[in-house]
Amino acid sequence: MDDIRVGSAIRAVRLRRGLRQCDVAAAAGLSQSTVSLVELGRFETLTIGTIRAIRRPLDVWIHFEPRWRAAELPRLLDERYAILVGLVVTELRRRGWEVRVEYSFNVRGERGSVDVLAWLASARALLLVEVKTQIVDVQDLLSTIDRKRRVVPIAVHAELGWRADLIGRVLVLPDETRARAAVSRHGNVFSVALPRRTIDVRRWCRQPAQPLAGIWFLRNTHPGNRVRPGGGATRVRLPSGGQLRRRPPSSPTPKPPT
Repeated sequence: MDDIRVGSAIRAVRLRRGLRQCDVAAAAGLSQSTVSLVELGRFETLTIGTIRAIRRPLDVWIHFEPRWRAAELPRLLDERYAILVGLVVTELRRRGWEVRVEYSFNVRGERGSVDVLAWLASARALLLVEVKTQIVDVQDLLSTIDRKRRVVPIAVHAELGWRADLIGRVLVLPDETRARAAVSRHGNVFSVALPRRTIDVRRWCRQPAQPLAGIWFLRNTHPGNRVRPGGGATRVRLPSGGQLRRRPPSSPTPKPPT
């Protein structure tokens, strides 16, 4: 990312809209000096969250694009995403859900797709699953999930005849330290928007009883691609008797005679 170019673009849009730095700062909940740093391209002293906060009142989109070994990075990200989707599909089908992947919708001009759409006819339950390998923009993510919650049931009813009495919306993340830390950092927001967690989501998938909004951490159990959740202590497996056998102390080595 070209910091100077991004800063210049933000300044140009602000001037075009007739706003002062203090106006943007007030809308973003930041200081005027911070807005000035952004416009100067002094990003080394700022967080990504600060830069995003400033771009929102100006309706400017800033894309942070990682690069690694040419075409290998997209393939790597696609592979992680595909594995998570596959795990979701397997879990739901095992519990009797009818599942569709990448379900596209278009309702009154609102278009998009659902990563995993699932229907349980016995409970008249509809599940909308958003799969992410990482959390980038929390506000954009939650607004997307909320929009699909409003629009997709209408599309599904019209196209597939599924009229849901219960609707679940779930964010699926890899069960790894970075994803859990991201959720923890935005705990106040997620506790309101998506309050349920993995155990509740699994229970709901077995027997839906009320609307659901939650986060489902899924561990990759594919051989050779296991994700260790957060560097915890290693488990010690006990023998069948339930007792931890201790090795008897070895006898001291006798000293040679002098």
